Amino acid sequence: MEHSANSEITFHHEAGGDDFVKKIIKTTVLLSVITMIELGLGLTMYAFPMAEGFKLFLKGVIVILSLAKAFYIVGIFMHLGDEIKNLIMTICVPLMLFIWFIAAFLMDGNSWKNLRNSRGKSIVPTEQHSTAPEGHH
Repeated sequence: MEHSANSEITFHHEAGGDDFVKKIIKTTVLLSVITMIELGLGLTMYAFPMAEGFKLFLKGVIVILSLAKAFYIVGIFMHLGDEIKNLIMTICVPLMLFIWFIAAFLMDGNSWKNLRNSRGKSIVPTEQHSTAPEGHH
């Protein structure tokens, strides 16, 4: 019995059937609904006056919804949802660390900017120069 190399490494997916169509419809509807919610929240921020704290909250909700869509897309379209947990962790943990690094650098940069703005142009304390005695010019 002879096997070709392609038959051993190629996965044959059934392109038809009710389950496949239901999965496509479910994915399309879910991603469309989340996108419409994101757009609605974004347009609401610009259409109506609101407090800065509430705007920040809405932006956070939009980011969380975008991350949820990204994880769903990775799980469905990249077939990562069918993989073993160790492979998922191999991909997701470095991604989370990367996101954490970006957030940490942004917070550190903002802190440095605030210190610089509150103390003048230098964050290093300047020494007070004593004036020379009047007899020495």
